Amino acid sequence: MPVTGQRVVRRALGRRLTRLRTASGMSRRDVVEARLGISEPTLHRIETGKVPVTGANVRALCWLYGADQSITDALADLALGTSQQEWWDASPVIPEWFKLYVGLEASASRLFGYDGEVVPGELQTPEYARAVFGAEQPADSDVAERHINLRMQRQKTLFARTPPARLVTVLGEGALIRPVGGEQVMKGQIEHLRRLSREDTVDIRVLPFSVGAHAAMAGAFRILEFDDPDDPDVVYLESHVGALYLEEQAEVDEYRRIFDLISKDSVPVGEFRWTNRETA
Repeated sequence: MPVTGQRVVRRALGRRLTRLRTASGMSRRDVVEARLGISEPTLHRIETGKVPVTGANVRALCWLYGADQSITDALADLALGTSQQEWWDASPVIPEWFKLYVGLEASASRLFGYDGEVVPGELQTPEYARAVFGAEQPADSDVAERHINLRMQRQKTLFARTPPARLVTVLGEGALIRPVGGEQVMKGQIEHLRRLSREDTVDIRVLPFSVGAHAAMAGAFRILEFDDPDDPDVVYLESHVGALYLEEQAEVDEYRRIFDLISKDSVPVGEFRWTNRETA
């Protein structure tokens, strides 16, 4: 089974408990008035996956909502995972806002992404990653090296999964033309992409400059899909200082529509040919 991390387990448990409360017709205020020892702010944090949850609190809530014993036992068992750490949870190098994404990535069944300027972290070679982090001019070179090691660990977690996740990535041609790290680094990176694309579960594509204007010009994004109906699909948007997680069905559907459009205009990286480009 894929690893998930405590934040993903909290997210799943919170959604299940919210659905049980809603089905029972109770508001959060009703739960507080039942005097279970759970305040309204605490219940909000439980339902939104922000905090670890004890098995005792889960059983108390399930009793209040009228859940049967099998559901109660299953959710109480799930509560154990809300405080268990994976390697990324304990890392001081990974920003807090990114740790949820790493857990989602490690448990998603299908991942779709678009990057127009840079090869995404899960597909980078160590040399390429080193050049990317070097361009940010970190004050502490040791921190940059730890970031690179963690990125390689993240790749290992993603590609060693059983069963493997389905990964589809569309790269703008610019991501492969910009000589990040120099000519030799880019040659190694492009060969790495071509090698990965030969895997049955990996599809890496290139959106040529010749397409002109395209549907994803607003910027990079990821779509993560899950087989578990209690884990809604997510769109992930990242900035330098944080991230946005979109879960509304209309939002996810719109990004799927955009991804479908750029996919139709793209070609497999193994078939793409640069004209008069040394990196090709």
